[in-house]
Amino acid sequence: MGVSRQQAAENRHAIVAAAEKLFRERGVDAVGLAELMKAAGFTQGGFYNHFKSKDALVAAVMEKAMEEGGEAYAALIDGAKSSGADPVKYNIEWYLSPEHRANIEAGCPWSGFVGDARRFDDVARGAYAEGLAVNLARFARVIEETEGISEGGRSKAITLFSQMVGALLLSRAVADVDPALADEILDEGRQHLLAAVETQAETQSRVRSRRR
Repeated sequence: MGVSRQQAAENRHAIVAAAEKLFRERGVDAVGLAELMKAAGFTQGGFYNHFKSKDALVAAVMEKAMEEGGEAYAALIDGAKSSGADPVKYNIEWYLSPEHRANIEAGCPWSGFVGDARRFDDVARGAYAEGLAVNLARFARVIEETEGISEGGRSKAITLFSQMVGALLLSRAVADVDPALADEILDEGRQHLLAAVETQAETQSRVRSRRR
């Protein structure tokens, strides 16, 4: 008896979800197809019913991770706005939090896959790059809306996000062996960026006041 299209789609989704979890935890090259399919609840032989190769699976994982990462970011910003919080500061505080550091399985996909991305094939690497570009554009718009400016948001978005990712990855790298250092990196990075954003906001406010 054959598998329905709906069941086949659900099986494929389960494989992609299991792959994303394992890839985030251990890296793409460290995960074999037998282990991956077992984690998804299937035998290794069924893999090629859904994907032509492991590279094709990695590309599917990237597409899923980029889409869901964008949706999560949009929800984060909407939540900040609805609560009356500064969305830029809110983003920094969430990103450089112990909770996000620990959430390797479902946290930011751009930091989660940054170590593997350069080794992906062209399709998966392209999906990662496109997702990153879209998210930076979102962040730039949030900065411009928050600060009341019409330009300069992209430069600030790239600078802030690069620093956020760097601090998060360094903190994660030593969290198991030196928790105090990991916390220090996270705390110092967060406070530095929040102070920088506050200073920029005050500068923008003074500039607008002088123009009136």
